[in-house]
Amino acid sequence: MKSRMQAVAAVVLATSLVVSYAQTSDAPPPQTKKHHVVRKEETPPGPTVEEQIQTLREQMQTQIDSLKSDLAAKDAQLQQAQQAAADAQAAAAKAQAAADAEQQSLTENSAAVTTLQSTVTDLKGNQASLATTISDETSAMKKEISAPEAIHYKGVTISPAGSFLAGETDWRSGATGGGLNTSFTGIPLAHSEAAQVSEFGGTGRQSRIAIKAIGKTDRFTLTGYYEMDWLGTGITSNNNQSDSYVLRMRQLWGEARTNGGWSFSGGQGWSLAAETTAGLQRGSEILPATIDPQYEAGFVWTRQYSFRVTKDFANKFFFGISAENPQALNAAGQNLNTNLLIGSAGTSGGLYNPGESASGSTIANYSFNVAPDMIAKLALEPGWGHWELFGIARAFRDRIYPAAAANDIASQAVCGATTPCNNTVWSGGVGGGFRGPLAGKKVTIGLKGLWGQGVGRYGSSTIADITLRPDGTISPIHAFSALGTVEVNPTNRLMLYFNYGGDYVARDWVLDSVTGDADFGKEVGYGTYTEAMYGCNTENSASDSDGDATSAPVTPTDCGANNKDVQEFTAGDWYNIYAGPKGRLRFGLQYSLIRRDLWSGSGVLPSGTTLTNYVPNPNGGANGEDNMFFTSFRYYLP
Repeated sequence: MKSRMQAVAAVVLATSLVVSYAQTSDAPPPQTKKHHVVRKEETPPGPTVEEQIQTLREQMQTQIDSLKSDLAAKDAQLQQAQQAAADAQAAAAKAQAAADAEQQSLTENSAAVTTLQSTVTDLKGNQASLATTISDETSAMKKEISAPEAIHYKGVTISPAGSFLAGETDWRSGATGGGLNTSFTGIPLAHSEAAQVSEFGGTGRQSRIAIKAIGKTDRFTLTGYYEMDWLGTGITSNNNQSDSYVLRMRQLWGEARTNGGWSFSGGQGWSLAAETTAGLQRGSEILPATIDPQYEAGFVWTRQYSFRVTKDFANKFFFGISAENPQALNAAGQNLNTNLLIGSAGTSGGLYNPGESASGSTIANYSFNVAPDMIAKLALEPGWGHWELFGIARAFRDRIYPAAAANDIASQAVCGATTPCNNTVWSGGVGGGFRGPLAGKKVTIGLKGLWGQGVGRYGSSTIADITLRPDGTISPIHAFSALGTVEVNPTNRLMLYFNYGGDYVARDWVLDSVTGDADFGKEVGYGTYTEAMYGCNTENSASDSDGDATSAPVTPTDCGANNKDVQEFTAGDWYNIYAGPKGRLRFGLQYSLIRRDLWSGSGVLPSGTTLTNYVPNPNGGANGEDNMFFTSFRYYLP
């Protein structure tokens, strides 16, 4: 700035000098005019040019000095201002740094305060949660000590859930002589002695002991289950005084379930053919809600040994296969060969029942089985209901002795003239069903059934499995079982149930056309048309020498056709008087109407035959109906 002022001053000075010189030396002298001059006093001469220049120089020097002085002052002021600005900027930067530091500190303090508040809140929550946890654990420990829901033994949980004590009664309009359990094929025919009298009984035999043990590992859930009741009989069991009935095995099985959905189980339990509600898992079987321990006609089930493998696919699709204990019901029908072996009663040295009835017939038959019953099953739970489809494969075998009976020409064609031989026949059936909720789970409906050859054993009536051909070979009988259910739960305490079901077995006979055979020209098999049925409408009157009736009280004399079907309608309720932490107290009432029909046969009285009080039976059929009432009062362990 100072150099610029000096340059300006120099320029001004030079310009002034040039102008002054031009005025003094370059201007032409003016022309002199002659005038008339009036003389006055003489004026003193003015300064010379040099003096004027000198004066001008001095003035300029003075101005330059003044300008220099001003420039110096201004430079000093500018330097002061710059210094002040620099100081101010430094102060501002320092203040900003201080402010930033303060803000950072405030931010950090705020974060610290927030963290502290969160920590305090967490501590308060943890303290409250800890207090609650301690309280809950204390309560749970007290409960486990004073009222344990299960017993914990070496990591295994043992529970008696499912156990109950029962006091139950049964009344039937026609006597069956079977107690609480109904023998569906033992329903008395309309004109039998037993149909003319009713029966009443009361018992606590259906009381149940159930124990479930569950242990978990990293890979498996291990389950063991025991279930017993008193619905069996021993040699000395009777109703005379002590009613000492023996403890009976219902279920005894073990299971290993993997975390991947595989299940391996074995022991006595419900057949895989029985309906389940949770995939194919053991223990989730859904049974008719009846008091009658024989359940319902048309219900498909067995309770027997099995080894089962199942797989759960995402709780939507389930597959299982089971090898189960086989048993062939005795061959049934008319004009059957007896020169063969299918099974026998138990021997005295074994574990099967060797007892006999009062008439000398065996109480139980144990077939000599060639292979287990095989069952495969698919189940779906797509979102509504539980759906099932299954198949059963069975094998039946007998040993035929052609030389053991006279004129057994038909058997000789199978085995040879004198050589015994075995005959094996395979059969099976298919079944399925569904069960689903309606009306907001207030109503549940279900339908299930089984159709096939030789599957009568799996129907609740156990009508028949097989019959025989004239040559002694086995013929599995066509059978069909079905059951429909409706259950209504209007309140949490009350359940109403309605069931209708039936078991049906078809005719299966052929005409013996082997010339010379002992039964040549006769109908051989199940449900023959020639079976004597003329005595079905007449109450027994025939007697032996002692005057005792010679016919079973549920079947009139000369009324021997085979069972055709059993149908049953049931309505009942269960009411929970109490259901809570102390267990469950409930009352049940059941009514059932059951009908048993026989295949029609020959209703014509043979010539020369006389019967006391004979009533004709022109259609050759017979049936029996029974009205039954049951009550139950049960206390279930919690």
